[in-house]
Amino acid sequence: MITLEEFKKKHSDKCRLIGLDLGSKRIGVSICDEKQLIATPLKTINRNSLNELISELRMIIDENNIKGIVIGNPLNMDGTSGRSAQSVKDIAQNIDKNINIPICLWDERLSTVGAFNLSSELDVNVSKREKKIDENAAAFILQGAIDFLNN
Repeated sequence: MITLEEFKKKHSDKCRLIGLDLGSKRIGVSICDEKQLIATPLKTINRNSLNELISELRMIIDENNIKGIVIGNPLNMDGTSGRSAQSVKDIAQNIDKNINIPICLWDERLSTVGAFNLSSELDVNVSKREKKIDENAAAFILQGAIDFLNN
């Protein structure tokens, strides 16, 4: 795995990225445009096995010419790593062993809350909000990372 700063140095050209919100039951996936301006929710994957996740990610990567993965890192509010952050780091390392594109972690504190609040401002009903919360959180994570890359 690399840092987002290292990714920025390696990829001077813009390219498409995917963002992941690794939940305990579901994984939200988002994608950005080639200019890295806008992150868009893509899909939600049920979290079954690592092999299924790798297979699904490979398909998304191949179909969309993805050059990097940004994974939300659920740090504690004080910035320390807890159990969730260690679990995400372990999964990220397993993905990194199986997929040959750069992977970086991005601070995701409050991403689910932010995605939920944003969808409420857009007047999306609660059942649709909850159904799409994981992929919206992934888009929130990826948007933060591409905003960082662009500044």
